[in-house]
This record gives sequence, C-alpha cells and structure tokens, in this order.
Amino acid sequence: MLDKILTSPDIPERLLAAMRYSTLSGGKRIRAMLVYAAGLAVNAPMARLDAVAAALECIHSYSLIHDDLPSMDNDELRRGQATNHIEFDEATAILAGDALLTQAFEIISSKESELADHQLRKICQKLAVSAGSTGMVGGQMLDMLATNISLSAVQLENMHKRKTGALISASVICGALCSDHCSRDTIKALDNYANSIGLAFQVVDDILDVESSTEILGKSSGVDEALGKSTYPSLIGLKESKDLAENLYQSAIASIAGIGDNAAQLAELAELIVKRQH
Repeated sequence: MLDKILTSPDIPERLLAAMRYSTLSGGKRIRAMLVYAAGLAVNAPMARLDAVAAALECIHSYSLIHDDLPSMDNDELRRGQATNHIEFDEATAILAGDALLTQAFEIISSKESELADHQLRKICQKLAVSAGSTGMVGGQMLDMLATNISLSAVQLENMHKRKTGALISASVICGALCSDHCSRDTIKALDNYANSIGLAFQVVDDILDVESSTEILGKSSGVDEALGKSTYPSLIGLKESKDLAENLYQSAIASIAGIGDNAAQLAELAELIVKRQH
C-alpha cells in the first residue's frame, strides 16, 4: 500500500526518494498492525484498514524524521541506517516529514479508502488531535523542555502519553472506527487497552535504552542518559520499570477480555510491545 502510494510522478524526485527512504525502510509497523488488529476485531472492511494503516505509518515516519533532526535529538542512526537528514540533507528531511504528514490525510480522504463521511470525519479528528499540539507534537515539546530537568512521575507519564501514547491510541481507535458496527462499550474497552499499551511502549523504550545495544536497537543506545532526559529507569529504577511494563500489559489484556476471540491479535501485539528487544 505504501509503495503504491509513494510512486507519484508529480512529486519532485528527491523529495519522493526521501519520503520512501524513511517510510519503506522497515521498522516494526506496530501502529499499522494495531489498526488491522483493532479493525478486524470489529469486522471492519480491509480496504478501509489499508488506508488508515498507511496513513498512520506516514505520520509515524514523519515524526521520526523530525525527531532525528539536529535541532531535535540530533540522531544519525535510525532502523540500522543513516537518518534522513544524513542520507539527504536537513532541508530535504524537513520537507519529507511535512509531505508525509499531509500525505496521511490525502490517503484517508481518497475514494479508495472507502470510508463513509461520518467515519472520515471522526478518523481525521482523532489523527489530527493525536498528532498535533495536544498530542505527539506537544509531547515532543515537553520532552525538549525536560532536558537536564528531573520530572515527577506524573509529569513523565503525561509527556509519554502525548509523545508516544497518543498515536498508538489513535491507531487502535481509528482501526475500530473503520467498522460499521462498533459499540460505545467496545470503543471504551479499546481505548483503555490503547492507553495501557501506549504507555507500556515508552516504558519498554526507556528500559531498552539502558539495557540494549546500538546494534540491536538499530539506533543509538544510551541517548536519554547522555541528553539528561528523565526516564522511568532513572526515576523509579530498572526493576520497577519492568514491573510497571508488566502491570500495564496485564491491564491491556483485561481491558479487551470482553471482546472475545476476535481480540486475540490485540493480545499478541500487547505481548510483542512489552517483550520486544528493539
């Protein structure tokens, strides 16, 4: 789907190359998988899920490109290869990120998405809020302001729920919104699930930054400590962070217990998020 979308001859060649470089370079595709898992749990049509999954991956790729910029985290390695601004240049990387963000909304608003107008409106709203100033972008701002500052547990959780959790939550909810028949109770259950795994994802990221290597992670390890950032291991300890991740996993599983066998893939993804090594 992404390969098909990112082939337009109307996009300047260098910009298209930069967009494809970051979007098609691998990665875990966690957000896309959550779209599919949540959508299939409530019998959503595959064409709608394809569009929303591709949109989420475009937004995620944009965020990584911008996070790696010299003015942000100044990283040179992502997914085992040079970051976008190193492979191309800083201006091209900024434009590639901008293009991928807007590409997401082009994808879901196209006729090929097969989304009904009321679904499109809700999904656009969820994506915009999750990726914007009160979600991911706001979380990144809080992260930058927190350099060399010790955050409280409440402040750290708030930052991570915005920076990482918001888009993960959007993946789950937008997948469910692709269905023509999804009750409010199911949406609430999925929202609770998404909030738990969204925070768990960042807790595990903090743990891996301490325990794993650059080779395994595919990006520089030990960055958080080097930049003086507050993390769960630095705030509550490594063992306690692992216990927190496990508790969040159990909470996520309990949240979807009432959905039935169709939620099996959501349970598998929750386990993958908590037990991953990179």
